[in-house]
Amino acid sequence: MLDLTRLRLLEEFARRGSIAETAAALGYSASAVSQQLATLERETGAALLDRTARSARLTDAGRRLAAHATSILAAVEAAEADIAVRAATPAGRVVVAAFPAAGPAFAPALTRHLGAYPDLALIVRQAPADCDLNPLRSGEFDVVLDVAWSPVPPDDTLTRVRLYRDALVLAVPPTHRLADAAEPLDPAALRAETWIGLPAPDPSRDALDRFLGSPGAGAIRWEFEGLATIMSLVAHGAGIALVPLIALVGDRHRVAVRELPPPAPTFEVHAVVRTTGLRNPAVAATVAALRQAADELRRGPS
Repeated sequence: MLDLTRLRLLEEFARRGSIAETAAALGYSASAVSQQLATLERETGAALLDRTARSARLTDAGRRLAAHATSILAAVEAAEADIAVRAATPAGRVVVAAFPAAGPAFAPALTRHLGAYPDLALIVRQAPADCDLNPLRSGEFDVVLDVAWSPVPPDDTLTRVRLYRDALVLAVPPTHRLADAAEPLDPAALRAETWIGLPAPDPSRDALDRFLGSPGAGAIRWEFEGLATIMSLVAHGAGIALVPLIALVGDRHRVAVRELPPPAPTFEVHAVVRTTGLRNPAVAATVAALRQAADELRRGPS
């Protein structure tokens, strides 16, 4: 009988191509991954990895078993979801990966809508806006809030639920000249401003370069992780920034906001789930709650 944990490790290795990256993705040590894959080789009686002193790669048998592992793990998840459907009431643990600005914006409505399910436990973890979807495929996450700046190629193994479209706006100190709505937003003049932004490779960096018409010019002087920090710095007069509208939800910082002239940089936020995982009532209920929360964000405060 093949062990499902070891099959998951093999599938992840096939996706990432190295034992070190597989270990980091799934929270194991590299030696533990190597030992588990060696055990899987003994279980199958076949050489699955071609190892050298510095690297390892799949053999033909390893590639075939990795393909089977993907199907087997999807079938197991589908079986678990089918059993969960019989339970009628959403229950169990759901892990959501959310980019930093989404947490504060979605959390109040999300907990309110899921409060009707006492047996459902929600875990929200912070992830970058351009979050790698491999942890979703491997089962580490159940839902990922993904930022899409351009059309995403279809993937039969994943389902994308569009939540809303967001836009970047200009945040400036309340005493700044640009706080006056009558002041024109001239990209050429704005290049001389002190800009604050997220470190590369955040997509907002490219959006700022396009807006200013100076690709690769390095317009950002101050780089900080976290939109909350950036908003605080803007409020204290350290500079100006392009931020998504969602960053202003519930924001206590006193900043002035200007809409950018068209075409303003926009992006879509999707809830991404494994297609088989969506059959789980707890995951489906979480996605439904995210859609309701997104509707409330679009409508604004009542």
